[in-house]
Amino acid sequence: MHLQEKPLQKQSQEPSVLDTVEPEELGTPWEGKSRGSVLGYRIYVYLMHKLGLRFAYTLLYPVVLYFCFTSRKNVKALFYYLHKRQGYTYFKSWINVYRGYYVFGQSLIDKFAIASGLKRWYSFSFDGREEIEKVLEQKKGALLISAHVGNFQLSEFFFAALKKALTVNLIVTDREKREIKEYLDNYLQKTEVNFILVEDNISHIFEINAALMRNEIVCISGDRFMNISKCLEGDFLGKKALFPAGPFLLGAKLNVPVLFVYVMRGGYKKYNLYAKKAAFKVGDENDLFDKYRTHLEQILQKYPLQWFNYYDFWKTNQ
Repeated sequence: MHLQEKPLQKQSQEPSVLDTVEPEELGTPWEGKSRGSVLGYRIYVYLMHKLGLRFAYTLLYPVVLYFCFTSRKNVKALFYYLHKRQGYTYFKSWINVYRGYYVFGQSLIDKFAIASGLKRWYSFSFDGREEIEKVLEQKKGALLISAHVGNFQLSEFFFAALKKALTVNLIVTDREKREIKEYLDNYLQKTEVNFILVEDNISHIFEINAALMRNEIVCISGDRFMNISKCLEGDFLGKKALFPAGPFLLGAKLNVPVLFVYVMRGGYKKYNLYAKKAAFKVGDENDLFDKYRTHLEQILQKYPLQWFNYYDFWKTNQ
């Protein structure tokens, strides 16, 4: 694996953490957009409260079918992941395209059900709770690196169960989530998570550093890059792929504990949080990157249908 970057004019100094998020086009970045609207979320929240969770799940069947027929690029990317990277047969891959979309829809419904006051419907379990508690006892803040798998935004409810006073900051990379975030703040129960929105002017990097200096928790995704100038490349599920360098440079250069954390759907009304402290060579972003990919692969071996990167992640069209 190695650090890739586009040529920069009159650039002689060593790259810093801030350099990793300068807006440049590289490879096949995620476009920063997710389908969905505030109206759709309002309808689902209303139906969940009035008719129950199973009814909301039932409504997913035609919605998922619609997306399977209208989202060709997304479907193609998901099929490739299942067929080539998970090794499913051709037929099984197509079946699981539908199943994967359905699981994604269930995760969205669960997220809004829990945030709207229906947490009592669900059960939560920890795998690695002691890892998090040890880090919190250090009172140095922490960088939590996750991925677009499972339902990581539910992590705040796991942190609340620890009964410790801590501030959690979630890095949001979806530009369209501005409107949805406002809806969550105004309509649903008040969240204890602070959102740091990725901006083109890289101001979010200063917010991240400030939060860590205040001994707060910062949660960042390590699997999507969006118009950035530097990436790390490495084998992932048997093929080279690009990842954003920023999370790993931050984790390697800043003197804070780093954990890999994922919240996975374990079945009907069940969620599991997996936490593992990253053991890597101090200051070595490549070693941290290696450990991250290995752990993420282990998660996807157990939960193959909870991979929610519906774009050309492995650059198969190039």
